[in-house]
Amino acid sequence: MEKKRDIIRRILARLRSPAVLAVLAIALIIALDSFAVDERITGPLRIAARILIVLAVGWGVYAVGDMFLGRRLRKLNLDVADNLKARQIATRLRVLRRMWAVVIVTLTLAAALTAIPWARQIGVSIFASAGIAGIAIGIAAQPVLSNLIAGLQIAFTQPMRIEDAVVVEGEWGWIEEIGLFHVVIRIWDLRRLVVPLRYFIDTPFQNWTHRSATIIGSIFWSLDYRAPVAAMREELDRILDSTDLWDGQVKVLQVTETTEHTIQLRALASSRTSPEAWDLRCYVREKMIDWLQENAPEALPRMRAEAQISRDAPPDSGPPIHPAAPDEPQRDASLQEPAPQNPAPQG
Repeated sequence: MEKKRDIIRRILARLRSPAVLAVLAIALIIALDSFAVDERITGPLRIAARILIVLAVGWGVYAVGDMFLGRRLRKLNLDVADNLKARQIATRLRVLRRMWAVVIVTLTLAAALTAIPWARQIGVSIFASAGIAGIAIGIAAQPVLSNLIAGLQIAFTQPMRIEDAVVVEGEWGWIEEIGLFHVVIRIWDLRRLVVPLRYFIDTPFQNWTHRSATIIGSIFWSLDYRAPVAAMREELDRILDSTDLWDGQVKVLQVTETTEHTIQLRALASSRTSPEAWDLRCYVREKMIDWLQENAPEALPRMRAEAQISRDAPPDSGPPIHPAAPDEPQRDASLQEPAPQNPAPQG
């Protein structure tokens, strides 16, 4: 009983301002009917009063619907670890809340236009979604309408939800906000990526928490062929048992690739959430490198070179022959003057 009274009290609080506006409009109409005033003055005032009544009704309908949607949204607890169901409902409610505002504003505007004689046809066209004006508006607003339709698809099919971990355009982050026309993604380094709603309908993207928040992280090492794989598996067990980041479900170490110089090892370990999976990967990678440096340094990758000596080369070719210095050019022996064989006797 107390709960119903509280709901009624909240509804009345939301309807207070629209009701005041409607009462003022009705009082204006009664006053115009009670006094003989020139029609050129009363005509526009009556139209304005009718518009105010329509606006007051639309305001009241929107306020009551928004109150129920917001009340349901506030009851959701998104802070728990396993909040998949809550995020599903929150996504649907937030999109519906924005759609509710658009629908009520559109219908209220159309109803207000019908109260104006020269704009009545426009209001009727909006209601009927027909006529040249409606077609022109529809063509001009095609991107807007396509995003609104995409928002409805996301609300009910839910390829993503609030706080889902996604990879979009090569960026990893969380769905922070789903608006009427765009989605805001909170990237891991606190940047924001704003993406149109249509992107998530037309383009593939990764959702790491679509079914569950649990995620498997992978860690890679490129090591020498002498790496002790069995001992590394035992060390991986000890590393995972020493941290709360591991949820105790997945634990694997395998040789996934071999090249002419190294082998590639991959470890798989699961965590409760994607941020914990990132921290766990860094932790395991660090601890395993420390263990390898201390216990198996021969497993670290290294480059090998093989020197070969040709068997045809003589073991000792003698000292090198140095060429003549550039400032001492060699002379041709044929051009030198020959020494005398029998020199003449002296005096």
